[in-house]
Amino acid sequence: MFLERFIQYIRFEKRYSPHTVSAYQSDLEQFFKHLFAEDAAIVHPAEINHHHIRAWIVALMDEAHTARTVNRKVATLRKYFKFLLQEKLIENNPASKIQTPKIAKRLPVIVEEEKLSVMLDSTGIFDEGFDGVRDKLVIEMLFGTGIRLSELLGLKETDVDFYQQTIKVLGKRNKERIVPLNQPLIRLVKEYLGLKKNQNFDNNSLTLIVNSKGVDAYPKFIYLIVQKYLSHISTQNKRSPHVLRHTFATSLLNKGADLNAIKELLGHANLSATQIYTHNSVERLKSIYKLAHPKA
Repeated sequence: MFLERFIQYIRFEKRYSPHTVSAYQSDLEQFFKHLFAEDAAIVHPAEINHHHIRAWIVALMDEAHTARTVNRKVATLRKYFKFLLQEKLIENNPASKIQTPKIAKRLPVIVEEEKLSVMLDSTGIFDEGFDGVRDKLVIEMLFGTGIRLSELLGLKETDVDFYQQTIKVLGKRNKERIVPLNQPLIRLVKEYLGLKKNQNFDNNSLTLIVNSKGVDAYPKFIYLIVQKYLSHISTQNKRSPHVLRHTFATSLLNKGADLNAIKELLGHANLSATQIYTHNSVERLKSIYKLAHPKA
C-alpha cells in the first residue's frame, strides 16, 4: 500500500516531527488492519473507495473514539491519498467525499495565574538540590515561554542566549523561532546549569533538561513533574504541560498583548490557532461583569 514510501515522504520531504510521523503511521496501520479485515481481496490503494473509509469511521465511533480523534485520523487518510495522487498511483482521492463528525468547541484549560505565581515564588515547594531546581525550571520554562513539550525536550544548553536573554526554539516542521526570557528565568537557568555541571554526569548531555542520572528528559518525565506541582494549586483533572502553554497565552492576552505577537511567541502557523484564546478572555470579562455590574 506504499505506506513506507509515504512515511519517507513526510519524514524527509515534508520534515514532519518524529511525533507526527509516528501518529500518521499508527493511523494508517490501524486503517489497513480494519480494511483487510473487511475486504481481504484489496491489494492496491486504487481499489479503496469512500465506502471503506466511512465503514472505518463508523467502527471508530462504535469504539467510542471522540470526534476530534476521528477527524485527525481522516486527515491522515486525506494526506496519504493526496500523496498517492501526486505520485500518480491512484486517479481519485476517496477521502475527498468524506464528511467528518462535528467537533464541539473546547476552550483551552488553564490554571489561575495568581496561584501559579505564588507557588513558584514560595519556599518549601521545590527542593534546593539539583532535582528541585530542575523541576522549577521545567514549570517556569513552560509557563514563562509558552513552548510545547516537544520543544522543551529539544532545547540544548547552547539554545539559551544569556546576552540577548532569549532561547532558540525548534518548533513544528523544524521552524525556528526566538522567544524572550524574563530575568528570574535567566537566573534560574544559570543556577540550574551550575548544579547540572556539578553533578559530574557520565554522559555530559548538552540537552538542557535531564533527569537525576543525566539522561535526556522524555515526555512522561515532564508530565509527572507538571502534574506533581500543579496538584498543589489545582484540582482539575487536566494538569499537563500544555495547560501551562495555554495559561501563558491567556495571561498575555488578558494583559493586552497583541494577538499577532502571541501567535509568533507560540509558533502558530496561522492566526486562527491563536484566536481560541480570545474565548477565554471573553469568558473572563463576562465573569467580571457578573460580579461587578449591579444589574448583572
